[in-house]
Amino acid sequence: MTVIDPAIGIALVVAGLVLLAFELIHPGALLLIPGSILLVAGFLYLFLPNTLLDSYIGPVVIVVTAILAALIEIPYYRWVAPTHRPLSTTSGGLVGDEAIVIAPVEPNTLRGKVRVRSEVWSARSTIPIPVGTRVKIVHGEGVSVSVEPVEPPKSA
Repeated sequence: MTVIDPAIGIALVVAGLVLLAFELIHPGALLLIPGSILLVAGFLYLFLPNTLLDSYIGPVVIVVTAILAALIEIPYYRWVAPTHRPLSTTSGGLVGDEAIVIAPVEPNTLRGKVRVRSEVWSARSTIPIPVGTRVKIVHGEGVSVSVEPVEPPKSA
């Protein structure tokens, strides 16, 4: 028979609760699994110490807890932090987006300007594109983008 010190069980439960609380306060810290494991281990230690320490059932319960916590954690993080565009914009990240020409784009220069979302980018193209034309970004490099008209430019 193993000597049981309830302070160990209480410490495990408190540590588990602290990790779970921190996860709720700061989602994404990946503390759901270790918090759940510590919580279950603490309760087993307090209420069924022989099951935890002297049989194979205790470790099996801990492993099952880890698996269940992982199965809960994945959808939880998808809900808490849904996928979104990066917070910083790179020219490569704009490829495929549409923009509006706000300064004429001249072939093989960077004098042209386009507005993409709420940002203005230097633009280049192999053909002239007038102001007001909707364009598609086909390439990004550094602080400039290469564009093509969404519709062929109207001849004057």
